Amino acid sequence: MKILIIRFSSMGDIVLTTPIVRCLAQQIPAAEIHYLCKPAYKNILETNPYIHTIHSFVKEDADLLKRLQNEKFDFIIDLQNNFRSLVLCLKLNIPSSTFPKLNIQKWMLVHLKINKLPNIHLVDRYFMATKKLIIPVVNDGNGLDFFIDNTDYKKIDAFNIQQPFIAIAMGSQHKTKQLPTHKLINICQKINYPIVLLGGNNDINAANEICTHIDKNIVNLCGKLTIRESAVCIEKAKILLTGDTGLMHIAAALNKPLVSVWGNTVPAFGMFPYMPKYPDYYHIIENNHLQCRPCSKLGFDKCPKNHFKCMNDIDIEQIVHLLNN
Repeated sequence: MKILIIRFSSMGDIVLTTPIVRCLAQQIPAAEIHYLCKPAYKNILETNPYIHTIHSFVKEDADLLKRLQNEKFDFIIDLQNNFRSLVLCLKLNIPSSTFPKLNIQKWMLVHLKINKLPNIHLVDRYFMATKKLIIPVVNDGNGLDFFIDNTDYKKIDAFNIQQPFIAIAMGSQHKTKQLPTHKLINICQKINYPIVLLGGNNDINAANEICTHIDKNIVNLCGKLTIRESAVCIEKAKILLTGDTGLMHIAAALNKPLVSVWGNTVPAFGMFPYMPKYPDYYHIIENNHLQCRPCSKLGFDKCPKNHFKCMNDIDIEQIVHLLNN
């Protein structure tokens, strides 16, 4: 059976599809798994041994439909479930299925603060998209996958980072998911271990500011690494401090202890760390004393109420205690 999985983005969402990729490959005899995602996220999947071919989704690519038609897929599992993926499935005109996004329930929680969301992780909702397959596929309970190539270690080894160290994921796609810089500075000042800062180009300025306030061993790798090289740092770290980010899900895939601080989003959306074998490896820190939270299922560039209490009122002593112990 030749199967196409569709998930265009983003980092964390794609990592959360890895259990279904593995189970399809292992439970369907001679399955050939293809994956369609945006080019920016191919780095996550290139080393996955269960994926036969990765196809790049670019909106302006006029030949994409023809290339996919030529593959003659037997089935499509649409884990994006949006307008573009729906149109693509219709144009390919082959059997397909998707999963419940629960957008109405999410809207109710964000706007009415009424929680009607089922207590089901997104990973398990993804598996609902396999029910139409002739051969039953079930979640094997082995968690997420993230595969690192030997070449990914070379660049990290060259930094000669003192071990054991604590890794900190600086940024997120949305500012309201990030710990404010002044909070991170206070945390770093109280950590008893060397520190490695991870993030993209957008996090460089904040990381530089942190480094000016810390006189201990701190390495700023923001903007210097690929996703897989960042994963190497997480794998080598004692523990990861992160927000609700893609690196949080990579840490979960690597079975790495982590402290996850949540701002405007909430774990009830079903995207908390997925670690079925090691549920004690992660700690979620959140401010549950706010009537305005959650204010979005995704995030904003700044707090809509201009106080950002969901992050500013977080007790850093609890975070520091978890990181140091």
